Amino acid sequence: MKHKTSYNINQRFTDANTKNFKLLFYALIIGLIVGLVGAFFRITLSYIENFRDALYKSTGNSEFISWLWPILFAITGISISLFLVRKFAPEASGSGIHEIEGALDGIRPMRWKRVLPIKFIASLFSLGSGLLLGREGPIIQLGANIGKMVNNTLGLSEIENNALISTGAAAGLASAFNAPFAGIIFIIEEMHGHFRFNFYSVAAIMIGTGASDFVVRILIDSNPVIKMTVFPNSNIFGLWLFIVLGLLFSIVGYLYNKLLILSMDFFQISLKTPIIFTVVFAGLIIAIIGIFFPEMIGGGYNTITKVLDHSFALNFLLLLFIVRMLLSIFSYSLGVPGGIFAPMLTLGVILGMLFGIILQHYFPDSISNPDIFAIAGMAGMFASTVRAPLTGLVLAVEMTSNFELILPLIVTTVTASAFTALLGNKPIYTTLLKRTLENTKHK
Repeated sequence: MKHKTSYNINQRFTDANTKNFKLLFYALIIGLIVGLVGAFFRITLSYIENFRDALYKSTGNSEFISWLWPILFAITGISISLFLVRKFAPEASGSGIHEIEGALDGIRPMRWKRVLPIKFIASLFSLGSGLLLGREGPIIQLGANIGKMVNNTLGLSEIENNALISTGAAAGLASAFNAPFAGIIFIIEEMHGHFRFNFYSVAAIMIGTGASDFVVRILIDSNPVIKMTVFPNSNIFGLWLFIVLGLLFSIVGYLYNKLLILSMDFFQISLKTPIIFTVVFAGLIIAIIGIFFPEMIGGGYNTITKVLDHSFALNFLLLLFIVRMLLSIFSYSLGVPGGIFAPMLTLGVILGMLFGIILQHYFPDSISNPDIFAIAGMAGMFASTVRAPLTGLVLAVEMTSNFELILPLIVTTVTASAFTALLGNKPIYTTLLKRTLENTKHK
């Protein structure tokens, strides 16, 4: 009897190990697929954006038609994107991260057969049109749905379902930003209430992000997404300035989240109006602003480069921050697919640089280079809106390769997230999921 009991225990242990190692193999497959999809998405989007930039530059010609093409381009892109989402997969609107959290809790459906093609195609049109949206949201949702696809195809259980969806989402973030560690931390920190944490599930997301990042670095580029100076350790006696910066971003993050929800509520009412009015209005705004000020539209990577090159005067930096903040909220509220990470990080760079330049004038001994505050601004903006300070810190470090700035980034992100919480600011994706569930209930 004792021998039989021992055999059963050993057999269960062997079966569990086999099952867990299969999970890690599936995570590898998901990471490779997400890396391929993410790389293809980024390459295709870059061609579209280059075409759009050339189209906008051609408006220097005095002919009326040269001004008409950019406007038609923006209107067409927004129209197709909004039509596809509203008609075939409403859950593909926005970043989709709150949809992933709902799916992990089993309260939101994950219709990967619909979402995968619609999210991919509609996102290319919405981001390519010039709206202030990021590629990371679409790639994260595509990754999560690829995880769901693998789970369903193999007929796995609910336990594997949670781990594989999480792996796909983490791999998506890794492939969007060349930031595998940020992908891991994002799942553990932001999705901690939805992700079923254990040794093998964490190992799965690590394998998935590593595989995805490996593929993207081979197919696209192995360099950091934001190319800039790598700074040594900052002046330790100037750390108090990063507390002030964190306080500033706690207020900005609070305002951003509140304005975003108010704007989304307004556009929810406008759903009753014909779609043509919405897309023409949006297309005209984006195209006209983009023709005169191209750095004020798009995801923001070119804008970040110009800010870090000190291409703008102080008064224009302030204007750039205000306009991009309002256009970012406007773009997301339309209901087309697209993320808010990149636009938020761009806002962080702009305000951080503005802060650094102004304070350097008054405290030259404490500030060696205002660019350091631009990096801290990225992390601070993310921490105050998403309420995920560790993810914001890691993202800023991986995207710029400034690993020596971890201490000032810790000060900034902790201050920003703690004080914005005291103001009553809730994590944006928690708010978006709650809003989605309430809207579904009222239908």
